Amino acid sequence: MEELKESVAIARDEVIADMIAACEGRAAFYDLLAAIYFRPLTAEQIDNIAGIDWSEYADLNELFADGVNDVSRYLRKRNSGTRQELAVDFTSAFAGTQSWKGRYAVPYESVHTSEEGLMFQEAYHEVFQLYKANRVAKAEGYDFPHDHLSFMCEFLVVLSERIAAVLEAGGDAEALAQVRVSRAFLADHILSWFDTFQDLALLLLQTRFYRGILKISKGFFLEDAELLDSMAVELENRLEKGE
Repeated sequence: MEELKESVAIARDEVIADMIAACEGRAAFYDLLAAIYFRPLTAEQIDNIAGIDWSEYADLNELFADGVNDVSRYLRKRNSGTRQELAVDFTSAFAGTQSWKGRYAVPYESVHTSEEGLMFQEAYHEVFQLYKANRVAKAEGYDFPHDHLSFMCEFLVVLSERIAAVLEAGGDAEALAQVRVSRAFLADHILSWFDTFQDLALLLLQTRFYRGILKISKGFFLEDAELLDSMAVELENRLEKGE
């Protein structure tokens, strides 16, 4: 009987370790996406992305794999003009210097969810209140509205790091609460408008790199939603059993 209890305890520890590792991985990837959508990439950032080992994400999903193929193929041919080419592409689409029939592919939720297509609308206020409720503040000096995709990704980084920390400390109930906040935020404030944003951006973007980034982003968001769902179920079961 003692051996059985010990083996069960080991299995529980492994499950928690896996969830912590998953949180660390998703935090790192959201951090990468936040940087990509924030401003045009530097030459160093481009080289770092070119050096990513994508093999650990090989089985994520088909959409993600297609995006990785696009990005990898583009960066294999990078040269002294790549940084400028990507900067122009980023600025024309994500910074709003060009439009498609009067519509802009800027990465703000309000622009894609309000009837007028304007910034600082209802979604902005909802996101601001969520940050405030979860004790997350935008760093000083960043002038973009709170519903910028980059800040949203960073918000999920913070929540993911919190989940990992409380799991490490044995706080399953708090971890479940943070998982639920993360899952709702992803559904309500990223997946709810990303398709509209992506479809419009694809009409403006010229490089295979950013087209691939959009695929990678959507593929990752979908996979992360499934991960958060599975983590919630696992934590709910543990709490019900009093583990």
